[in-house]
Amino acid sequence: MSFESDSHAKEYWKENIRLVLTLLAVWFVVSYGFGILLVDWLNNIKFFGFKLGFWFAQQGSIYVFVALIFVYVAKMNKIDRKYNVHDDE
Repeated sequence: MSFESDSHAKEYWKENIRLVLTLLAVWFVVSYGFGILLVDWLNNIKFFGFKLGFWFAQQGSIYVFVALIFVYVAKMNKIDRKYNVHDDE
């Protein structure tokens, strides 16, 4: 991976780190916040016949994690193209 300039490299990594931290924050809120801290409050809501807090603790956080992987791939492909460091031929 070669950048056109040092400023492009710094901007690229700045966007990369910002994206990673944002996705980690979402993952933390969903897995820890919804699955542990807010589980009692969320259990008052039914989702597909299950209590929502239970669903997040057992399956929802895994689904969100997989979705975040796809979001990361899509966003990084866009960032790679923006800074002309993509692998497409």
